Amino acid sequence: MKQKFYDTAVKQERAVLVGVITANETDERAREYLEELQFLVDTAGAETVKIFTQKLQKPDRATFVGSGRLEDIKVFVKEEQIDIVVFDDELTPSQLRNIENELQVKILDRNNLILDIFANRAQTAQAKTQVELAQLQYLLPRLTRLWTHLERQKGGIGMRGPGESQIETDRRLILNKIDLLKDRLKLIDKQNATQRKNRTAMVRAALVGYTNVGKSTIMNMISKSDVFAENKLFATLDTTVRKVVIENVPFLLSDTVGFIRKLPHDLVECFKSTLDEVREADLLIHVVDVSHPSFEDHIRAVNDTLKDIGASDKQTITVFNKIDAYKPIQMNPDEEVEPLTLEDFKHSWMAKNNSPAIFISATEKQNIDEFRNLIYKYVMELHVDRYPYDNLLY
Repeated sequence: MKQKFYDTAVKQERAVLVGVITANETDERAREYLEELQFLVDTAGAETVKIFTQKLQKPDRATFVGSGRLEDIKVFVKEEQIDIVVFDDELTPSQLRNIENELQVKILDRNNLILDIFANRAQTAQAKTQVELAQLQYLLPRLTRLWTHLERQKGGIGMRGPGESQIETDRRLILNKIDLLKDRLKLIDKQNATQRKNRTAMVRAALVGYTNVGKSTIMNMISKSDVFAENKLFATLDTTVRKVVIENVPFLLSDTVGFIRKLPHDLVECFKSTLDEVREADLLIHVVDVSHPSFEDHIRAVNDTLKDIGASDKQTITVFNKIDAYKPIQMNPDEEVEPLTLEDFKHSWMAKNNSPAIFISATEKQNIDEFRNLIYKYVMELHVDRYPYDNLLY
């Protein structure tokens, strides 16, 4: 008898991305958002096959894109055997239902995709609880689409169908689970607060910044630790704290979750407790990927998030990282002006506006001594202010 062999390898899912260019968005801005969405899809483990865009005053209320564009996507999905269609904005429950009925494949929006990546990356009990809570809060208003096989059942007095009662049962179960997770998070937060109290004896610095700007690489370099670092979005979810000594001054350095534009509101709320390290830090080290064409938007997104969590008034050092990959910027393509070199940028209003600032390359070890000296200067000032009679400094 001939032996049969079966391929058990997990097949990489093929994805199509969809974005709408609204009236208040430029083509370039929309392209940047979609490139970021493609990076998110890559981080999640899928392959992007094609990107569809459409210019609209605002997304269509029923199907996000127009009926003609949806038909184009439907034809392409069928011909190319696409597994997932990912939309660059949050879809309403009705949009999600309508698009699924039309395309007959898995539909994700940006929020759902980010939640999936977070769920895959979460390691500690706190991060797993936070992600599960955000997922349930996302799922709650979208319950009806999970029970479409019961939609023919009638509701109302005397005609209460199993579909309606099943949804109500699920809603109650989810609400109970949400309450349970919130209670669990309160307990974890209480334990973490006790741990942080024990750290008040030392100056505390926190690395903040957009996702994938090199915070974990800097953490490993400064603290000589082995925090997981990878060229993917949200490589670090769990806050890591290490004791660092520069010259004769000890301090605590924490590496936090990266921020991103269009971050799901539920996720921001759930991860606020993780960002307690940022809120309670004495010094923030804001890491910026200066080689990214949209680094100014990244700075704004980080500053907005710091404002949301009540940490925008802290002493901050701006670290422009990845100078080895910096390419001269053409500030205005319509004008015949020389592109802005790195040296020009160092003396520009952007660098001065984010002062004190330093330009480094963490991977190539460029300007690292200057970076250490700058951290030492600010940490020592904080240390002397807190412990004016510390013999170690004299």
